[in-house]
Amino acid sequence: MAENEKGQEKSEEATQKKLEDSRKKGQVPRSREFNTFFMMIISGAVLFMSGDEIIKDLLRVLTESLTPTRAEIFDTRFMMMSLTDQIENALLGLAPIFIILVIIAIFSSLSIGGWNFSMQAIAPKFSKLNPVSGLKRIFGTKGLVELLKALGKFFVVGTVAVTLLQANADKLLLVGRQSLEVALATIGEELTWFFFLLSASLIIIAIADAPFQLWDNKRQMRMSKDEVKQEHKSQEGSPETKARLRQTQREMAMRRMMTEVPEADVIITNPTHYAVALKYDQERSGAPTVVAKGSDLIAAKIRNLATEHRIPILSSPALARAIYYNTELDHEIPAGLYMAVAKVLAFVFQLKDKPGTDFSSPITFDDVTIPDDLKHE
Repeated sequence: MAENEKGQEKSEEATQKKLEDSRKKGQVPRSREFNTFFMMIISGAVLFMSGDEIIKDLLRVLTESLTPTRAEIFDTRFMMMSLTDQIENALLGLAPIFIILVIIAIFSSLSIGGWNFSMQAIAPKFSKLNPVSGLKRIFGTKGLVELLKALGKFFVVGTVAVTLLQANADKLLLVGRQSLEVALATIGEELTWFFFLLSASLIIIAIADAPFQLWDNKRQMRMSKDEVKQEHKSQEGSPETKARLRQTQREMAMRRMMTEVPEADVIITNPTHYAVALKYDQERSGAPTVVAKGSDLIAAKIRNLATEHRIPILSSPALARAIYYNTELDHEIPAGLYMAVAKVLAFVFQLKDKPGTDFSSPITFDDVTIPDDLKHE
């Protein structure tokens, strides 16, 4: 199992952030053998399909270059002009295969690791000039793998080449007895077949190298438990920071909740342990909403604030507990409490209609029925 600089075992899969950071640095799996195989095999296929035309174009260029007229021979400008023209003609003849090779080179590299452009990858790294690091790369695991791949390619290609030469020895020996045109056609055909089959033999190395590169990249991306913890900590913040954030959020929620108490229609209490503030919007025709709730110290703050703003406080322990435990802040009360709360609100609205009603002290109101499934002792 791989280890980091601190000797810690890298036993954890790479996180999404680690993979994204690695891609930004250009660290994606790539298989040069896979790319080479595709470029070679496609080149062989192109030679099969358009080799005759390419050879004709090159022969035409060669013929024109070697058959100047007498006047052209004595023209001092002819050599430069002829050279320029023949180079241009040769490039035009070879252009199709060059374009195809460029396209294949791009798309074959994208087949493993996908598209990725990184300025960090092409930036100069002076650490690579360190001879110690260079020796580690040469004599390390990766250097050994590259050596094995080179030996494998030499063995595979050499074996196929020797086999092809032995199988076609008689045909090649007959070339010396053929006319120039026939000999060139024979050699061209045989070389095309040789090139295609030698290129196809590289699939053995490509099939072995592509999975290895994927596995090696995944291995290099692995992280130790400490690295995973440090990354989570950097993303989410330290426990102390998160605790302060939660405390700040609670304080903000508390201040916002307390601003809603003066707008409530009634405060229902336990009478000392719980307090819930209800608001009923008659125009909206919805159920009453819990705009504030709390226990102990928070309940005391709600009661004090209600007293300051002359909000009715009703002491109904069973109803207070039922609302507190079954209704979230800023949510409507459950349907099972509609009747009980309706009685409370009707009672409160009657009191508000009576001039001189004192709301400075809690009023006991126990004439409510709580469904069994909403009771909370």
